[in-house]
Amino acid sequence: MRFSTPLVPARLIRRYKRFLADCQLETGEEVTAHCANPGSMMGLAAPGTRIWLEPNNDPKKKLKFGWRLVDHENGLFTGVDTSVPNRALRHALESREIPEFSRYSNLRAEVKYGQSSRIDFLLQADGFPDAYVEVKSVTLSRTADLAEFPDSVTQRGAKHLRELAEMAALGHRAVMFYLVQRTDCAAMTLASDIDPAYAAAFKDARVAGVEVVCYDTHISPEAITIGQRLPVRV
Repeated sequence: MRFSTPLVPARLIRRYKRFLADCQLETGEEVTAHCANPGSMMGLAAPGTRIWLEPNNDPKKKLKFGWRLVDHENGLFTGVDTSVPNRALRHALESREIPEFSRYSNLRAEVKYGQSSRIDFLLQADGFPDAYVEVKSVTLSRTADLAEFPDSVTQRGAKHLRELAEMAALGHRAVMFYLVQRTDCAAMTLASDIDPAYAAAFKDARVAGVEVVCYDTHISPEAITIGQRLPVRV
């Protein structure tokens, strides 16, 4: 998934109100960017961090920049836009690039299911059970080479796990798909200390038959694409 507009480098001044970030461009100009990430962004939002912004000329948007990447300044990046995993996975599913789902020919997004929820993707094909796929963006890493989810308490995330378990009980495929938006991790685990309730819901979902799939990403200021499957250590 290529960025629609070339990114520009900047330094983070501060992130506030979850969805706003004051930044300084290399020209010295200070701008406010939209931060498409409701999580804590633990370890990613320190003042002075080198980041990459995507400019836009959309008259309907109040903010003319969107925060897309954290540049760790060692050749490694983290993607902070939580809408990217769904867009990147959709492209990969339509191109049949994910082996776990390559037999599915029909894709529908945001289909109602569960208790007033919408599944990210419902995959269907003749002769195969429907596959309900929920997608999560993973950006936290507190240990070298290891990504963690979640980075803050997520009651909504636990609800999704319970609803996936219900789909599995009905005989469908139910899949929790984690996309690690970091280029410095070789595995993923649960941040049980941050959200014990989510970890418990994850355990119950696995017992109920929910599949867990995790992939990493290739990230640069030009594009974010899905990489290879990573192990999930729980």
